[in-house]
Amino acid sequence: MATKHRVLIAEDQHLLRGGLCAMVSSLPDYAVAGEAPDGLAVCRLANELLPDLILMDLSMPCMSGIEAIAVIKHQTPSIRIIALTIHCSDEHVRESLAAGADAYVMKDASFDELVSEMRLVMQGGHNAALDQHRQQAMCPGLLPGASLQTQIWDTLSGRERSVLRLVAQGHTNREVGKRLNLSPKTIEKHRASLMRKLGVTNVTGLVRTALDMGVLALPREADEFNGFI
Repeated sequence: MATKHRVLIAEDQHLLRGGLCAMVSSLPDYAVAGEAPDGLAVCRLANELLPDLILMDLSMPCMSGIEAIAVIKHQTPSIRIIALTIHCSDEHVRESLAAGADAYVMKDASFDELVSEMRLVMQGGHNAALDQHRQQAMCPGLLPGASLQTQIWDTLSGRERSVLRLVAQGHTNREVGKRLNLSPKTIEKHRASLMRKLGVTNVTGLVRTALDMGVLALPREADEFNGFI
């Protein structure tokens, strides 16, 4: 029988913590190692239980999630940590990165999206938003390099690429929907997903990031092949 990844769940709200525990327990390759209601507790349990992965709420009493990430990563760098938050600002991403987070997931993401990040992190990867900030921290004032652009582009579905390209061209949700034969509400969902993946909080940031990535000059083959242009 394959060994299960042991997960420590840090969340101060009891109902949310219980829901995360139930969902993680339902996965065949993961097991809940423990629960922590505050920052001090998660630091103590991380040292005692030595979990493989921690799902870390950033807003907790006694010690913030960002402070707890820094403490745990200093003591046991091998523990993987995913930051869970309602905040999607550059400042929160940068602080999570500086503390040592391996991924950053919004609390309004679907459970499938969270599981995808968990599996990526356990394979030694990082999500696109943190990778982008990691590159910019290494080279202040410079735009991400071509290889990073490719990495981020590769995380997007064909439909997301089409939506991002059209948004970068200045089209509204209604105009994008008309071009792709989708409802404005569906386009709004794709746009929200793109903002999560690219670590931005508004349409202005989405357009700026798309232009910085050079999406208007990137190959169109992938989204054209999937029939979304």
